[in-house]
Amino acid sequence: MREGLDEPVSVLSGYNKTTKVFRPLILTWKGIDYRLGKIDFYHKTKKGMVTLHHFSLSDKDETTYFKLQFNANSLNWTLQEYMIAGTNEAHYAS
Repeated sequence: MREGLDEPVSVLSGYNKTTKVFRPLILTWKGIDYRLGKIDFYHKTKKGMVTLHHFSLSDKDETTYFKLQFNANSLNWTLQEYMIAGTNEAHYAS
């Protein structure tokens, strides 16, 4: 299993009461704000008693793809992996 970046990031997220969907909207990473597009993949896992939510999505311009993790206990977001569009190289280790 490969190691993730596990880099703390700031994320503005929202919840839609009608659809009952929680999602990241804006990612701030290295001083840059990325408006996030649709979620390509979502799943959740458990690590002991902690629930982790995993989101795979791109920015709205589809120039960068991200894998984000939300810790439901600590309410912290981490960047697990990113990939620049047009490249075949995922960045997941520091």
